[in-house]
Amino acid sequence: MGLGLGRLVANATWTDLKSRLISALILGIAILLLTFAGGAAFRILCVATSIIVFDEWMRMTRGKRAGDIYLFARRALFVSLVAFFFGFHAVAVAIILLSIGFIALVDRGERKADWVMTGLGYAALAGLAPGLLRDDGAEGLAVLGLIICVVWATDVFAYFTGRMIGGPKLLPMVSPKKTISGALGGLVAGVGFGALYATWLVGSVGALVVVLSIILSIVGQAGDLYESWVKRRFGVKDSGRLIPGHGGLMDRIDALIFAAGAAWVFGMLVAGAEHPARAIFRL
Repeated sequence: MGLGLGRLVANATWTDLKSRLISALILGIAILLLTFAGGAAFRILCVATSIIVFDEWMRMTRGKRAGDIYLFARRALFVSLVAFFFGFHAVAVAIILLSIGFIALVDRGERKADWVMTGLGYAALAGLAPGLLRDDGAEGLAVLGLIICVVWATDVFAYFTGRMIGGPKLLPMVSPKKTISGALGGLVAGVGFGALYATWLVGSVGALVVVLSIILSIVGQAGDLYESWVKRRFGVKDSGRLIPGHGGLMDRIDALIFAAGAAWVFGMLVAGAEHPARAIFRL
């Protein structure tokens, strides 16, 4: 009886793991191919990502209860994404900023529009930040590669370092399993892999790459913790059911959303709005 139950549990675990691996592999390959292709194909991916994240956020935070404010935010996001798709980048960003400012000024006492306002910015960041970087040519593709490399290395090594070393928890009220040792291990790995990526790509490691890698690793981990906090705040396990074995899209790209936004802002501060990615790589 016990042996039979053990086999059932083992089979169920393997089935779940297989589902997770297959869906992660398919999703990862598709995203990498579209990122490399760039152009309209990648813009469509960015637009779809932004819309899906907005929908998941609103369902998770019950943002639709805000009524007209929710509808306004939804339409503002769509108009912004249309402007972005056709290359009007400044207009797309301006629409989001003005819409967030408008929501912040209206009476939100009974509508609970704070979460709608935050969701609008979060969803816009998910699509516009990588899209604006990728539209900066080969340098933009290089920066996106750096983001993926640093965030992936941080996530993987934070997990294994935390499991092996353990120690004090990072933020137990938000994420009970994350440790300080894991966060530091992830940071070191993220910076190391960022340096290796830059060396492979351009033959050297510049100061900006090191600084940006540190920022990406820290901000990426913060993005992961932030989504965990939001889910705990609303008593939700997953942001959605889009990806078999992985939950919603937000559950997979929360760190990437924050990291891409940080890279875009970093590039704008260093090189200006015209070519943010060229501050980091000049190919």
